[in-house]
Amino acid sequence: MRASGTPAALRSPAATALRRSLRDTGAVHVWQGRAPGLLAPADRAVLSEQEREQLRGMAAGAGVHYAGVHAAVRRILARYTGVEAAALRLGRRPCPRCGGAAHGRPGIEWPDSGLEFNLSRSGAHWLLAVAAGRQVGVDIEDGAASGFCEESSLLVMSRAEIAHIEGQPDAQSRRAEFFRCWTRKEAVLKASGVGIVVDLPSVEVWPETRPAVLVRHEEPTGPATWRVEDLPLGPPLFGAVAQELGSAGPVVHHRLAETDAGIRIDG
Repeated sequence: MRASGTPAALRSPAATALRRSLRDTGAVHVWQGRAPGLLAPADRAVLSEQEREQLRGMAAGAGVHYAGVHAAVRRILARYTGVEAAALRLGRRPCPRCGGAAHGRPGIEWPDSGLEFNLSRSGAHWLLAVAAGRQVGVDIEDGAASGFCEESSLLVMSRAEIAHIEGQPDAQSRRAEFFRCWTRKEAVLKASGVGIVVDLPSVEVWPETRPAVLVRHEEPTGPATWRVEDLPLGPPLFGAVAQELGSAGPVVHHRLAETDAGIRIDG
């Protein structure tokens, strides 16, 4: 049985310093990693029973990625809360449209740390955004593995975005601008907590403006305007992070060298 109440670990100097750095600067910490190719017993051990149940229903390769990513996420969040990774209780906020908890923003149910986080995966690659007391969303796409065709833009982009994409000089550039638009849209929708159920062309993300842009999208809860920033992930990856405009702060980007218990930061 997991512990209840507020743990003394929340007062640990290291965890307190991390949370204070988020609150005092308004920063968003973005962690970038890649899941291992093999399922490590240590990764399975830190997952919740619900996560292990989901893992059992997945194909082998997808399950390895799922377990590695979620274990890494737990270990990172444990740094901010000061509790053991396996002790974290994660869940979801209610959807701002329907009130359902199945597809709202993710959240830390225990301990009550005041943190918000958002996770995105594309194959073995993943991004985790962490902020203090405000909504945040992140998206990553592997341009080499994700499907794309010219017709895709007609379904999910605005007229201005389609014109921008079609105005690129070659197929590679058009593909890159498509994923720039897509990751920006996804980051905003994930931050708002509704996902891609909305009319995607109505979320105008201005791809010609770089590296950051203001995007209007309003739900029953949350702000009407978001600050969206492209992330320098390196080809063939594309990524973006969205945060509430009124409290937007710097984006601090960490790259993980590995996803095991001895997480190592490259920069």
